[in-house]
Amino acid sequence: MSVELSVAISAAPLDIAAVIGAAGTPTSGGIGVFVGTVRSTPSDDTDKQVTGLEYEAHPTLAEETLRSLALEAAHKWGLERVVALHRTGTCELGEPTVVVACSSPHRAEALDACRWLIDELKATVPIWKKEIYADGSSWVGGR
Repeated sequence: MSVELSVAISAAPLDIAAVIGAAGTPTSGGIGVFVGTVRSTPSDDTDKQVTGLEYEAHPTLAEETLRSLALEAAHKWGLERVVALHRTGTCELGEPTVVVACSSPHRAEALDACRWLIDELKATVPIWKKEIYADGSSWVGGR
């Protein structure tokens, strides 16, 4: 089985329509997509107002880890294409910060792989998030 992977960690804004277009193939029956965006509520239970996020990533390890996870998902679920992109830098409210798209001949595999990949990305890829509040900022989950 041949799979096409496109992964990147970049400060460039994410083009969600382009990602979905890049994930499809003529034999794809389904494309599972997850898009993470900046929300106004904080990660913890405080009443702080989030005004933006700032991401940092390990310069080489983050992309290598993401590529390894994408390949694992492709083999595990028989995917045709996997696109996984994550932002770095400052992101405004509502702005996409991460997108994962997985295509396969059947929707169940595409959706299951997409869910697994975003969960593993968040748990293992060395990317750090700082929440920017109206009254300051704080790194989330330690650095």
